[in-house]
Order: sequence, then structure tokens, then C-alpha cells
Amino acid sequence: MDNQINYFRKIIPLVVLILAIGMTGCYKNDYGTDNSGTPIQNEVWLQNISFNPATINVSVGAKVTWTNKDNTIHTVTSGTPGSPNGIFDSGDIGKGGTFTYTFNTKGTFNYYCKPHSSSMRGTVIVQ
Repeated sequence: MDNQINYFRKIIPLVVLILAIGMTGCYKNDYGTDNSGTPIQNEVWLQNISFNPATINVSVGAKVTWTNKDNTIHTVTSGTPGSPNGIFDSGDIGKGGTFTYTFNTKGTFNYYCKPHSSSMRGTVIVQ
């Protein structure tokens, strides 16, 4: 009987560990991916001083979420550098932070990152 108890004391933690490791691939991680290393639908990553993807197509009423994966502060500011149009502005987004905006009208919406406006520009096309 003691041998069986000792066996279960050893095996149960191992089974729990195996189950926990196996389940990590079933869920979305903190950055909103499907664990493939790419943004999911209606998501843009602020990564490597760029928007990924730079252009996204969505339907009217869609929410788009930007997630900062860099170690530096970024913004998501509507308009073009030097000409913000005031439609949306995330303010500063730190590493791991997000900003979400709902697009309720058709059109093409340009945006940029204020601190990195020379290289970080993107477009949302709402159809």
C-alpha cells in the first residue's frame, strides 16, 4: 500500500505538469496571437519601429487593436506627420500596452507614431 501511495505522489505532479505544458498552445498569448508569431485579425503590432501589418482592411464597425511589442514608447495617431486630424490618438503606449479604436465609417484612415514618424506609418481601410 505504501508503494502505491508513493507512486501516486510522484506521478500526479508529473501529470499536472504535462497537462499544463500541453494546454499552453491552446490559448492566445499576452500579445493577441494564435501562437504563430503573427498578429490576429484586426490587430496591428508596433514592432521593430514599424506597424505590422502596415495596412489593414476591416469592415465598418470593426475594432482594431494595436499592441506595442517594442521596448520603446509608441503612439497611434490619426493623420500624417505634421498634420494629425484628431480622429484618434492613443497617447503613449508602453511595452505590452494596447490601444483599440472602432471604425464606424467607410474610408481610408492614415496614422503614424509621433516619436517615429519618419518610419512608422500605417493605414486602415474600412469597407
